[in-house]
Amino acid sequence: MDFGLTDEQRAVVATTKAFVEHELYPHEQEVERTGALRPELAEQITAKAIRAGLHAANMPEEVGGAGLDTVTGVLFEKELGKANYALHSCIGRPSNILLAGTETQKERYLYPSIRGERRDCLALTEPEAGSDLRAMRTRAVRDADGWRIKGTKHFISHAQESDFVILFAVTEEPADGRKAMSTFLVDLDTPGLTVHDGYRNVSHRGYTNAILDFDSCHVPADALLGEEGRGFDLAGTWLGSTRLQVAATCLGRAGRALGLAVQHAADRVQFGQKIGRFQGISFKLADMAMELRAAELLTLDAAWRYDEGHASDADIAMAKLKATEVLAMVADEAIQIHGGMGLMDELPLERIWRDARIERIWDGTSEIQRHIISRALLRPLGA
Repeated sequence: MDFGLTDEQRAVVATTKAFVEHELYPHEQEVERTGALRPELAEQITAKAIRAGLHAANMPEEVGGAGLDTVTGVLFEKELGKANYALHSCIGRPSNILLAGTETQKERYLYPSIRGERRDCLALTEPEAGSDLRAMRTRAVRDADGWRIKGTKHFISHAQESDFVILFAVTEEPADGRKAMSTFLVDLDTPGLTVHDGYRNVSHRGYTNAILDFDSCHVPADALLGEEGRGFDLAGTWLGSTRLQVAATCLGRAGRALGLAVQHAADRVQFGQKIGRFQGISFKLADMAMELRAAELLTLDAAWRYDEGHASDADIAMAKLKATEVLAMVADEAIQIHGGMGLMDELPLERIWRDARIERIWDGTSEIQRHIISRALLRPLGA
């Protein structure tokens, strides 16, 4: 197995790393202090990312994106993930679900998103339907010239800063209870759709969430994205790539925390010697480095399998599960190594520690990932 990077991959990593350090890091303290991302700052970052060729890097070249393969995309996301989430979300990565659209839908939604003119959000989660998507209550019912949508979505990331929503709703509920879900493209200024501010949370300051209320919201027939009743398939496509993205960003933050811990252990003197010489500290660093390497290999392996066309749900689940849990461990140990200073906001460690908590919940909880992995082991045996 060749673990070396190609010249193109090294260039992507170097360009992204420089962008993060020069354009994102300087604004982290402001976002953390205010809990908000100024709209004008977001626009500036997006414009610079477009000029740098980083915007829509996840999209195929034939539709105007950078055409990164999945492995290179993981390396790209790993560098972006080192920075505050609200800041690096200004670098657009339009949802791959938009690739399923008709040419008319692509002209209205996909291509403007790739050019940085529009932004999408995705609405899947509901108050009563998180991990259990079959509990979804939002309904889309046919009427004379389209669909009438009613229901509530919540935890919808950056909806306040978006132009349209990729919505999942139940379109059929047969007697056996196996709901059929479909996907719709809905402009956020559509009558009957109200966007409410979401919840205050401990993770990812400046990265907003919203509640979307659909009250007999009418959309035309051509708002249907993909085939009717195939929403679960589209959701699965999105979840696979998104879970790899989550894993990659966690690797970036864990690497940043480990780097700070190593530097502190090499500089800090207590009891007459550098604290890195004490096994209580040095063994922590060894475990952190080992676990991070394991998470990196699992994630890169899943990305390679994805590019080869044979990544299983379990491969991706292992990567997401390992990377998110390693981030939590590394962030906690990095703070322990720094002592009280690790919890002060002069360092990014307390932010990384706080932000790590949500990663084991969104885009599939750790328990869901373990369920996926265990079912892959047991299903062939009929268990």
